Amino acid sequence: MKRVTPLRRDFPQNDKKKQDKSASSVKKADGAALLAQSPYLQGLATRQPDALKAAPDDAFQDAINTATTALADVIDIDDVMRILRQTKQKIALITAHADLTQIWDDITVMQKLSDFADFAVQAALQFLLNSAQQQKTIKLATGKKALHSCGASIIALGKWGAGELNYSSDIDLMVIFDPQKSPVKNKDDTQNFFIRLTRDLAKILELPTADGYVFRCDLRLRPDPGAMPLAVSIATAETYYGSLGQNWERAAMIKARPVAGDMRVGYDFMQLMAAWIWRRNLDFASIQDIHSIKRQINAKHNTAKKTKAGHNPYLGVNIKLGHGGIREIEFFAQTQQLVFGGRDITLRAPQTLSALAALSTAGHIKPSEYQALYNAYLFLRHIEHRLQMIDDQQTHSLPIHPEDFKRAARFMGYTKEQALIQDLDLHMGTVKKLYGRLFTESESLSTAGNLVFTGVEDDPETLETLQRMGFERPSTITTAIRSWHHGRYRAVRSERARQILTEITPHLLKTLGTTPHPDDAFIRFDRFLEKLPSGIPIFSMFVKNPAQLELVADIMGTAPALADWLGTHPEVLDGVFSRDFFGGLPDLPYLTEQLDLLLATARDYQDILDLTRLFAREKRFHAGIHILKNLSPARDCARYLSDIAEAALTVLTPHVEKDFARQHGVFKTGELILLGMGSFAARTMFTDSDLDLIGLYKTDTNDTKSNGAKPLTPSVYYIRLMQRLITAISAPTAESTLYEVDSRLRPAGDDGSLAISFDAFFDYQKNKAWTWEHMCLIRSRIVYATPQTTKDFRRKAQKILSTPRDTEKCRMDICDMQAKVQKQYGTKDPWQMKYRAGGVMDMMFALHYLILRNGHEHTALHHACFADAICALKAEKLLSAKDAASLQKTADIAIAAQAFLRLTAELPFSADKATAGLKQQLAAHLFPTQKKITYAQAVRQSASLFRDSAAICKKILSAATPKRPRKKVSVKK
Repeated sequence: MKRVTPLRRDFPQNDKKKQDKSASSVKKADGAALLAQSPYLQGLATRQPDALKAAPDDAFQDAINTATTALADVIDIDDVMRILRQTKQKIALITAHADLTQIWDDITVMQKLSDFADFAVQAALQFLLNSAQQQKTIKLATGKKALHSCGASIIALGKWGAGELNYSSDIDLMVIFDPQKSPVKNKDDTQNFFIRLTRDLAKILELPTADGYVFRCDLRLRPDPGAMPLAVSIATAETYYGSLGQNWERAAMIKARPVAGDMRVGYDFMQLMAAWIWRRNLDFASIQDIHSIKRQINAKHNTAKKTKAGHNPYLGVNIKLGHGGIREIEFFAQTQQLVFGGRDITLRAPQTLSALAALSTAGHIKPSEYQALYNAYLFLRHIEHRLQMIDDQQTHSLPIHPEDFKRAARFMGYTKEQALIQDLDLHMGTVKKLYGRLFTESESLSTAGNLVFTGVEDDPETLETLQRMGFERPSTITTAIRSWHHGRYRAVRSERARQILTEITPHLLKTLGTTPHPDDAFIRFDRFLEKLPSGIPIFSMFVKNPAQLELVADIMGTAPALADWLGTHPEVLDGVFSRDFFGGLPDLPYLTEQLDLLLATARDYQDILDLTRLFAREKRFHAGIHILKNLSPARDCARYLSDIAEAALTVLTPHVEKDFARQHGVFKTGELILLGMGSFAARTMFTDSDLDLIGLYKTDTNDTKSNGAKPLTPSVYYIRLMQRLITAISAPTAESTLYEVDSRLRPAGDDGSLAISFDAFFDYQKNKAWTWEHMCLIRSRIVYATPQTTKDFRRKAQKILSTPRDTEKCRMDICDMQAKVQKQYGTKDPWQMKYRAGGVMDMMFALHYLILRNGHEHTALHHACFADAICALKAEKLLSAKDAASLQKTADIAIAAQAFLRLTAELPFSADKATAGLKQQLAAHLFPTQKKITYAQAVRQSASLFRDSAAICKKILSAATPKRPRKKVSVKK
């Protein structure tokens, strides 16, 4: 293997005159004595005493040469790993001894360690390529060009790239390959080959064995490590950095250099990166971005605060990542390199000290500042080296225990620990001051604490901030937000979109954190973001209108049903921008007109179906917001939701009829009639209600067949037309479904025809219908028919409902139905508004009994809506004013509770699992006029109302009930 020649480094000379005199208390100790203070080094010295006999430079090169010779003919990976690890031990011992005896200065130490990393990676790569060649997987050039014809280059990054490794550094690397130069015989397997090569390379270097390890490998600085493979093609890397690369990645690439493999591929890659890293315009935005990385680091490694005189403030302090540490010096240089380096190529030095020197020469920092940072950097790197020598640990923190701190001070060459503390004060204090001055205008990302999502690791203080905000899985949040920064979704592909999203993220998280389920809320927002076609318009809207962001966050956190709509169809949010969105709810004529205008733009029948679904979904979302934010009374929202359904049905049905007529024609006298039932008829629908619908039709007796290409008889025609209509309403399309349709309330239920003639329907109602079917007839309403037919229906229905009845039979029928419902669905759950005592079903049975019993004398009682029926019964003196008010208030609470809980909770609602916030919102919805009502108060008040309602209903249904004689039962003593 070729002898390693260190690459030329433009470090400032370690001029002894420049060294700060504050370290005068450091004594020049005996190397052997200092080695004895490190168990790791002492063990190496015992096992390899010959390593320290020669001069350090000669010993270092001899170790490399010996390893090169040993590796020349090796064919077993285990042998490669053993040789490299044993060489690592020699290099570590030689370097440490040369450092401790001050034969090598700190710059030389960093360079030597980096040179060995170059050698180890080159050797491992050479072995893997030779093995692949022998297996005939690849075909390399012969001779000295073999390694350089492999089509892939290993790029060194971070401290390794700058030649600044410390004793226990990871090596940051990236594998770039050019498919056009691939030596892989099966070209389709090129990427997989280089992925396997990268994985095997890391294994050789970092897998622990009896001989330890060579280097831990960090591959997370490659493009988008969460999504990209271990090895990346040069074209993929260029595309990523050109469109999605972030400022912190630009800073990382300043130190990048090719170290192994096809160097031409590496240099081509670096040439492509140069235009991206170095921008000709002054890039002050990078200051904020780079500083955000530092604030992320500060979160975990804050310098300890001084509390009392004499107390050691540096116990446990991280000299690399803490305030005033090595990383602040690096960022101080890199930030200004990015700002000014686009125009001044002299500032593009990869080494920290070289960069500081260039910045000083160019006048960007004062000579005194350069000198202070120069001294601080070397001092801190010196301390860092000593810390890592102790036990070969990747640590940057000073000992946390006082006695360990004293021993470490002696190992660092200090006779007294106070002298070390004074030097730490001097250098870290200077760095902190200069770094802080550079970022004086950089505000905190969040008043709640650090919220930083740059880099590849979780920021510990950001995790703590998120936990304080209410998130239980903060790591999930940080991972998702980093994916936003990597442009994983269409909405965040552009740099501008990511910038705006970064700006609003703290406000978003703060708002999501106040919702009942913050983690679920965030996941829903992430799903919403994933579906957005473009982010800039909506993100910009959020910046200008923070209230809209709060609304979206509120939806994500408190209304899963609405959040699902946003997550799958974010376009429903468009309606929020209209001026009247938060005003009064529109009426049926307006909705019908708007949908008519929309469908006029449809291209074909499928487009009609999709546009109708889009319209209804947007309007239902509108109603949902009014329910969620308590903008309109629950009864008004229920009516609005019913009007939306009616508008959709009445506008869509003619298009379905027209499409059906293309094949089967029409009847000259035919008419389709749609009868709404249940909550649809009563105009008390919820956001997730289905449509209770019955199909009727009218034809002249002489009109026996339709006039189309495939004529049908009336009954078959209208049954199939009804089937077509139900399909048009309920079948899923690209815009999902419109409504689910329930037609079981038709005559004979599931066994009856989907469409029945108008006359047959009333014949059934008159002669065959049960009492419960007449109750259903009360809650019916024509939603699609001609005015004359609508009038005829009302007249006929009124006649049937006004027929004198056997009062007791009617009462007993209704009581039997009530008992069956109670047996099957009865509950003591106070939030089961439909089936609880005094709830919706009890009120329906009681009110319908009054209507059917008195219909022959009071013809104005027949109303589908409870509110209208209660008013009519009160007007006819069949219900006292007090009872009417009680029932009406209970009905309103039942509607309000159901409407709110269907949006905000998993049903059936469990109060024990609900958060305090959700409970409080529920209380506000039940009693909107009581501003300070608590959940407990709302529960008590609603319980009282439902008890009264149950008593009223029982009183109504038990009127004039004959007492049945009880059988005598003999009981044995």
